[in-house]
Amino acid sequence: MGKLYIVPTPIGNLEDITLRALTVLKEADFILAEDTRKTGFLLKHFQIGSKMYSHHKFNEHKTSDMIVQRILGGENGALVSDAGTPAISDPGFLLVKHAVDQGVNVECLPGATAFVPALVNSGLPNDRFCFEGFLPQKKGRQKRLRSLTEETRTMIFYESPFRLVKTLEQFIDVFGEGRKVSVSRELTKLHEENKRGTLSEVTQHFAAKTVKGEIVIVLEGKEDKPAGKKENKYAKVNVNEK
Repeated sequence: MGKLYIVPTPIGNLEDITLRALTVLKEADFILAEDTRKTGFLLKHFQIGSKMYSHHKFNEHKTSDMIVQRILGGENGALVSDAGTPAISDPGFLLVKHAVDQGVNVECLPGATAFVPALVNSGLPNDRFCFEGFLPQKKGRQKRLRSLTEETRTMIFYESPFRLVKTLEQFIDVFGEGRKVSVSRELTKLHEENKRGTLSEVTQHFAAKTVKGEIVIVLEGKEDKPAGKKENKYAKVNVNEK
């Protein structure tokens, strides 16, 4: 039996790819790419000649079984997305689930994913957080946001640059203009930007400019107020009182 490798690729700077990822891509019998043009650029840069096939959200239901059968037959496959770790707001989950269900050995390499650097450099608490990915564009969007009003952990969202300002305005309506937020775009690239402040301040900043690049929003959770302490009925007793 072969193996299915999940291979993270750089989110911007090509130097962020790991040596192990390069070895797996070079030795794989085939590579599954979300967009063969983008992955082709990566492979050409590192002089990798492995056979490449298209695997994306529009065909993954049809191709997953064929891929699993090839791996069961002894071939090694490597799954990549356009950038970052496959299956994190990208295609990959269905293939991994099907492979696991069929007893295929699946191995995910550690590597790039956009929300980690965005979270760490946000300055917001990162000991506990929740990853929300992309919000529904229309149906269910407000319901999802309302369900997060009591969330005390730091929240992470992905967003399109075209919808960023509208999303921040919706956040103001739901969470209040004073809630702290950090917006990261073009991470690891030449024009990387990390804008921190209140929702009001950050919204004004991006409303005044043309926004480009992939977006990660890191939003402060609701203040977790500790429960009030019960009064100690003995606290005011004078131990010297007779």
